Amino acid sequence: MPITPENLPKHELIGLHVEVVESTDETLEGLEGEVMDETKSMLRIDGKQMQKKNCTFLFEIPSGEEVEVDGELIAKRPEERTGMKLPEKYR
Repeated sequence: MPITPENLPKHELIGLHVEVVESTDETLEGLEGEVMDETKSMLRIDGKQMQKKNCTFLFEIPSGEEVEVDGELIAKRPEERTGMKLPEKYR
């Protein structure tokens, strides 16, 4: 299944280009790069780790579109996100 703005939270994030647009840690805002690794609660972007729930991310999907995602929504293990019910915004 291709990645679309509607199903991005259910997909693998590793390898996608991302920018931190908002964070409780101001030093992370504006950080951008490739998602190198992901756990239940953390994303590693070009060697820097951050908690998902404390950030809002702007992902670039393969089609070139940009999708803003609240970290709270993706603060799950990747395999747990595949079956999750998405909020109205993503339907």
